[in-house]
Amino acid sequence: MTEPGPRALPDGARVVVAGLGVTGRAVVAALAGGAAGRAASVVTVDGRADDADVRDADDLAVAERVVAGADLVVASPGWAPSTPLLAAARAAGVPVWSEIELAWRLRVERAGSPGPAPWLAVTGTNGKTTTVEMLASILTAAGLRAAAVGNVGTPVVEAAQDPSLDVLAVELSSFQLHHTLTTSFEAAAVLNVAADHLDWHGSLEAYAADKCRIYARAQVACVYNAADPRTEQLVRDADVTEGALAVGITLGAPGPGQLGVVEDVLVDRAFHTEPGARDRQRTAAELGTLADLAHLAPGGGNPPPHVVANALAAAALARAHGVPASAVRDGLRAFRPGAHRIAQVRELDGVAWVDDSKATNAHAAAASLAAYAPGTVVWVAGGLAKGASFDSLVADRADRLHAAVLIGVDPEPLRGALARHAPEIPVVVVDPGDTGTVMRRAVAAARDLARPGDTVLLAPAGASMDQFASYAQRGEAFATAVAEL
Repeated sequence: MTEPGPRALPDGARVVVAGLGVTGRAVVAALAGGAAGRAASVVTVDGRADDADVRDADDLAVAERVVAGADLVVASPGWAPSTPLLAAARAAGVPVWSEIELAWRLRVERAGSPGPAPWLAVTGTNGKTTTVEMLASILTAAGLRAAAVGNVGTPVVEAAQDPSLDVLAVELSSFQLHHTLTTSFEAAAVLNVAADHLDWHGSLEAYAADKCRIYARAQVACVYNAADPRTEQLVRDADVTEGALAVGITLGAPGPGQLGVVEDVLVDRAFHTEPGARDRQRTAAELGTLADLAHLAPGGGNPPPHVVANALAAAALARAHGVPASAVRDGLRAFRPGAHRIAQVRELDGVAWVDDSKATNAHAAAASLAAYAPGTVVWVAGGLAKGASFDSLVADRADRLHAAVLIGVDPEPLRGALARHAPEIPVVVVDPGDTGTVMRRAVAAARDLARPGDTVLLAPAGASMDQFASYAQRGEAFATAVAEL
């Protein structure tokens, strides 16, 4: 178990907090509470917050004045490294930390146990939230006081100062990891790496490098997706604590040191015995069955492959913490997913209507489409591309499509990919002019295209902010329009 980090800041430190969203306000509260030293002086910067101390966030001259004399800048996840404030901080030699880095240094001792609560951390292009919530459910089933925190909801800086928690299940985005420097997680997982947020990171290589930070100094295990060579390479590249295991997850039969599936049984061949045990190579532990995940399959049937992969990753992290196999089974049975994740909202005239608005990039949409039979999906898609291409998505999943309905301010990237790789698929483009009615018109078009036995699937493959406030609002608009049919 690692010891608490060094004192975050000296007394009287001057801290610039970049961004006053949920994360930034949690940082301000932690600093105001004296967690980082007495009488820390805080300056807040946010061009969209009326109560920020500085609102000229995009003015380089203002940024240079703000960071002059500062001891630290704490950056909210949405602030790209290229923003004037962070660029000015680097030029002035002022350290820039993420909220995660600050939280790590502010950890408190657990009540009744030595040392701070260990962190089990998850990142990846897709599946982070589901995996972290599954993990929290498994930990709770084991009788532990656990919380799902980070990108999933509660700011980590709050949870790190809660002595009542035994263990944290932490969801981390690449944005949060970018300025995270000294963490040493008990176990960490990278679920997958696919092109996303390239407008923020600049390249796929830089994006993957930030994901790789989650493995640095890992103590017990680095969990990777055996079907994604990039994640295995990230483990190879990571500088971990001596003795940490590389643990693969696979949807097939697991090899030694892996978790996987044998027929319909979830199997552990990594944590079932002590390392070096005589019978380690010939034995395994049963963690549960696919039937324990049946409630996560849209409309019944077998759970989608990516759901099974998420469950295996959550199980691996929990097992790295010492959770018994029975708690994995009980936790998976008890788990209920959040909204807008392959949620069937209605069946009408033999057509299923499914909301997967959380599929905000091509990789997630591909996983969603893979859950359905060939030629049965009327795909409602579109939104902000974030610098990504859709050619591979359409080429790989064209067989699933019966038709497509495109939303979004700029439908051309998706329409072009469909024309190149699925020219036989009927495509309806919804006029983006009236954003208030765009989903109602998309649902009407999908109903005209759907046949009995089809699924109308909202899996946008893009972010929502061009026409909606969030992916949640987009999913709610879909569900409302479907209910009105």
